[in-house]
Amino acid sequence: GGQGLGGGVRGEEAQSERAQKGRLEDAGSSVHGSLDDGRFSTPKKKPNRNKLLRAADIGYFREMTTRSMLIAAVLLGSTAIGHGGEVNFTVLDEGTKRIMPARIHLADETGTPQRAEGLPFWRDHFVCEGTAKVDLAEGRYRYTVERGPEFNSIQGEVAVEKDGGPRSVTVSLRRLADLASEGWWSGETHVHRPRQDVELLMRAEDLHAAQVITWWNATNPWKPSDVPERVVVNFDGNRSYQVMAGEDERDGGALLFGDLAQPLEITEGKRHFPSSLVYARAARARGAQWIDAEKPFWWDFPMWLAHGVADTAGIAHNHMHRGGVLENEAWGRARDRAKYPAPLGNALWTLQIYYHALNCGLRLPPSAGSASGVLPNPAGYNRAYVQMEGAYSHAKWQEGLLAGRSFVSNGPLLRCQAGGKWPGHTFKADKTLELEIAGKLDSRDPIAAVELVRNGRAERIELPAKIRIEESGWFLVRAVANLTNTYRFASTAPWHVEIGGKPMAPRPESARFFVEWCDERMAQLESRTELSPEQKAEVIAPWKAARAFWQAKAAGE
Repeated sequence: GGQGLGGGVRGEEAQSERAQKGRLEDAGSSVHGSLDDGRFSTPKKKPNRNKLLRAADIGYFREMTTRSMLIAAVLLGSTAIGHGGEVNFTVLDEGTKRIMPARIHLADETGTPQRAEGLPFWRDHFVCEGTAKVDLAEGRYRYTVERGPEFNSIQGEVAVEKDGGPRSVTVSLRRLADLASEGWWSGETHVHRPRQDVELLMRAEDLHAAQVITWWNATNPWKPSDVPERVVVNFDGNRSYQVMAGEDERDGGALLFGDLAQPLEITEGKRHFPSSLVYARAARARGAQWIDAEKPFWWDFPMWLAHGVADTAGIAHNHMHRGGVLENEAWGRARDRAKYPAPLGNALWTLQIYYHALNCGLRLPPSAGSASGVLPNPAGYNRAYVQMEGAYSHAKWQEGLLAGRSFVSNGPLLRCQAGGKWPGHTFKADKTLELEIAGKLDSRDPIAAVELVRNGRAERIELPAKIRIEESGWFLVRAVANLTNTYRFASTAPWHVEIGGKPMAPRPESARFFVEWCDERMAQLESRTELSPEQKAEVIAPWKAARAFWQAKAAGE
């Protein structure tokens, strides 16, 4: 599984020798930049406005989704009828030769996804314990078999003849890396799948921790008598999921509540009223230690930061999916499309907002979630790996994520230490600090670049790398896959540096970025005709306080 600390990069062996050799040499394929230049190598593309409007509408009506609508979406896909045959899939671990759980994408010649009766299905894939029987009509079918990012991916084709007998397809997946054996445990914040399917979904993705959203907006299936005494379910010895995770997603964006013992009463919330801060404070009053800002571009993001109700920020989020990146910010703050063009612009905008927050001196660990069950992703496509000592537990995974002892990823497996310390560490020195960054990187996809991001500016590096730090600030390491259709990347959480006993001084340009954001949002809320004068005053009040917070940062306070 790759080279040791201080080693380089190992990609999927099925890639051509040329791709393997050239992936770190081709500077033109890198996706990098800084807060002030906005220059990236992706080509400019005029957005399809109709598509953007459709996507925005879909995003807004997501908050009104009912169980029946979700079930109807799950039922999309084809179960073949008529003359054909049966195909039996078997998935093996190449190393152990044992049957193991996996995800299967199976489509006919028109691209229509196929289902396996009785197995959990979503959008374009189903999962199984290692064997699956699919009844198919006559024709040719393409399949892809995967099990999270720590195994390789196998593609193939199977032909079904008219009135033919059963066909067998056996696939052996090779493990690329075993991160759990290194103390890195995978998990994600945002699963919208049926509870009865969660354990199989997690096994099929080799996922160890999951936050299952069972209440959100107007949907709350829990009766007081039904709330379990223990809201974390443990299974297989080293896997667990939280069944009481919840979501408040309205006009200002989405907050995920990760560690409550029972749902918040949010079913009466309207699109603009009350402020999301009301529910966040209610969660804090109940002892919530983990509230996740689900995406940085949500309108309420700078308000959440200013009021201290965001403990993590989802920088590997559900707009990044296996086949692409959603081209819009839904009801969040829209990006400058000239500076951040499609198809990767949404992802790059996400990161730049996050870097602005870090540049204001905030210590905000990253998180990752897929929204499988609402958006196209498999469970665990976007995930966070947390470094922990000793045996796995859900509590230790959450604690490590909140401490920033982590990296997030939707593909590359980037494990780094700086000066022998994991991400999340704060270095303190009287004067200039010199550090070596060592790491391991494994990936199914060829890697375009490994980059050091320091105080918002990105530069290419090769591992191991030595860096010299002369001022207080932060840095992280990211790896970007050489793909053009989606943004597949990994990012460590930041390390922080204090020189001369002083924390980082806020960058005025980053603080002003959020001051302008506050002004724009307050003007929006003031224009809402459906809000009464009293309601406007109530929802704008937290923004006035937030603006004062960011203005003080801009003034160096």
